[in-house]
Amino acid sequence: MVHRPLKHDSAEKHVAGTATYIDDLPEPSNLLHVFMAMSPRAHARVVSMDLAAVRAAPGVVDVVNAADIPGKNDVSPVVGDDPLFADGLVQFVGQSLFAVAAETLAQARAAVALAELVFEDLSPLLDIAAARAAGSVIEAAQEMHLGDAPAAIAAAPHRLSGQLAIGGQDHFYLEGQISLATPGEDGDVHVWCSTQHPTEVQHNIAKVLGVPDHSVTVSVRRMGGGFGGKESQPALFAAAAALIATRTGRPAKVRLDRDDDMVMTGKRHDFETGWQVGFDAEGRLAGYSVEHASRCGYSADLSMAINDRAMFHSDNAYALQTAQIVSHRFRTHTVSNTAFRGFGGPQGMVGIERAMDAIALHLGTDPLDVRKANLYGVAGEQTPYGQTVDHSPALALIERLEATSDYRRRRAAIAAWNAANPTLKRGLALTPVKFGISFTATHLNQAGALIHVYTDGSVMLNHGGTEMGQGLYQKVAQVVAQAFGIGMDRVKITATATDKVPNTSATAASSGSDLNGMAALDAANQIKARLADFMGQEFGVDPAAVRFEGGNVHAGDEVLSFTELARRAWFNRISLSAAGFYRTPKIHYDRATHQGRPFFYYAWGAACAEVAIDTLTGENRCLRADILHDCGASLNPAIDIGQIEGGFIQGMGWLTTEELVWDAKGVLKTHAPSTYKIPACSDRPPVLNIDLWDQPNPENTIHRSKAVGEPPLMLAISVFSALTDAVAAVGGHRVMPDLDAPATPERILMAVDDVRRRAGVA
Repeated sequence: MVHRPLKHDSAEKHVAGTATYIDDLPEPSNLLHVFMAMSPRAHARVVSMDLAAVRAAPGVVDVVNAADIPGKNDVSPVVGDDPLFADGLVQFVGQSLFAVAAETLAQARAAVALAELVFEDLSPLLDIAAARAAGSVIEAAQEMHLGDAPAAIAAAPHRLSGQLAIGGQDHFYLEGQISLATPGEDGDVHVWCSTQHPTEVQHNIAKVLGVPDHSVTVSVRRMGGGFGGKESQPALFAAAAALIATRTGRPAKVRLDRDDDMVMTGKRHDFETGWQVGFDAEGRLAGYSVEHASRCGYSADLSMAINDRAMFHSDNAYALQTAQIVSHRFRTHTVSNTAFRGFGGPQGMVGIERAMDAIALHLGTDPLDVRKANLYGVAGEQTPYGQTVDHSPALALIERLEATSDYRRRRAAIAAWNAANPTLKRGLALTPVKFGISFTATHLNQAGALIHVYTDGSVMLNHGGTEMGQGLYQKVAQVVAQAFGIGMDRVKITATATDKVPNTSATAASSGSDLNGMAALDAANQIKARLADFMGQEFGVDPAAVRFEGGNVHAGDEVLSFTELARRAWFNRISLSAAGFYRTPKIHYDRATHQGRPFFYYAWGAACAEVAIDTLTGENRCLRADILHDCGASLNPAIDIGQIEGGFIQGMGWLTTEELVWDAKGVLKTHAPSTYKIPACSDRPPVLNIDLWDQPNPENTIHRSKAVGEPPLMLAISVFSALTDAVAAVGGHRVMPDLDAPATPERILMAVDDVRRRAGVA
């Protein structure tokens, strides 16, 4: 069943609109609807908060604020600095102040507006520059070093430097944040929550309620998208629903609309990156120095790990001879930025890709040749954090894509086209991706699974991974079906729940299939071993010779259907249930020194993108993209190709159209699709060719596959580089464009005008 392009388990339901999400669940007749009041100030003391009129409003059943929390006023993932409700101080526009539970959502929303709030405004720090000037950080700057980069750069024949601003990104999942809490006996509560991390939500609810973890059960069957935005963020809304439910004894639902969701939840971190390189006449790097600064928002959230990963991926796919990587993590009075597909890695890569383009322009050579000259490929090469990079397919993979995309011929044709067209310009770029797979917090690299085989031979599968459309449930079910030698129709996929598999890690870091697939295989193998022993005893064969295939079990010349074997095993009092477990081997990391092996392996890929820009308006279009991506021995090629396409398009949106704008008071102005542009179907390149690299994972992963959730997003850096190339064509590739991300039409137009001025072009 593995390595086959089977359809997603919910594909038909998605298309037909019959897939059940939390808001589709039948609502109890006594359901309370919860609306959360949001701060209108970015930074202020709460002088007074009179809620008498709110409590007296029609339909209102309960009103809760910080004073009503029986446990701890905190829903943070790590540090303890994310209050459920602000308590005396607000730190961003949209921070939750109190919650209203009413018979209808309209009544709850109307009641919130009756609150009498008095604030004493304080000076907000809204961007990186303000936070830097004030010394406002979530932790001290972090550094990685490989050799003496400043000395190597100073001694190099050629030197360049530059700066780049990289914008954030809203997750814009189709299903917004939602939780449905139902009270139980003895203070227990069950919560349906759209979350990538049920265990963390469970822990935070228990913390807020002041009860043991075993009193809280969190379940999720599927999410309508996550992308990292449902890792730490859902705890706030789940805890509010659970608090109302346990206080009133009635079910309670929190469901955000799009505008409130975008205002209240964190984004991808925006970065400012400064870089320096020293290199020789062939473009080979002698040294690379980069300084990252990110806007983390008002609290730590996951920013430390996210910025660490930006450092890890500052080398991208290039073997640096010397490196200096510095990371500043600034605290601002804006919503706390959070996990987003790539988890800081994309921001880390953009800097060195800009440097590669600048080196090529400086030397007058093809950017692809500069990239190829610096790729990992020699055994024993080390990253700036001390991990040895073995098994690099980078050069072979890129050379295959170079040939299949017809890169050299097209680049020459584009140069001729640009020479003949003064208004429209085209650009072409081929960029690589190397992405480390594992949680960089080593303890998170573990997973559990639960499998029941029933006496009719049907199988129930549960594990700690969550389904957000990426096909994890399908892949793990294929692993289990393969293990038992049965059809997919015999394996039942069930909702992730903390009372079935406890103490799970988030479905994140692209590790869902690696971890949960292995845990499920462990559980299946335990049951298979018992059944094989039974067959061996029954028919006098070596248990090791028993085969599970084609819906049957073979023991020498004897054959039983899997169903018959399950029935016989039960009659012989053999357990048909098992809990599986897996922990990723070989990894270790010392954060104090930023040295170790944080990643089990790397996923590789490359993309060749062709774009066109209008130099009069800045409008632009990706005309064609060719992608070759490394999924190892893909568990499901159809699902993996879908992930590659979706990741690439989402990354293209981040780097071209998705612009977040706050005003001078810290108010998010782009909080709906009317003002925030995610890619539409028409933004997909008219020509999009995707192929899979055909080599298995050298490491012992689940059926030698590789992760695919995050790495494809960074393939879209090729589009950003191609846009830079097109802008450079305006000046005959004599000056390097100053083009920040996202490369909106406005930014492209300003970059075109700047290149014309600096290149002396009329």
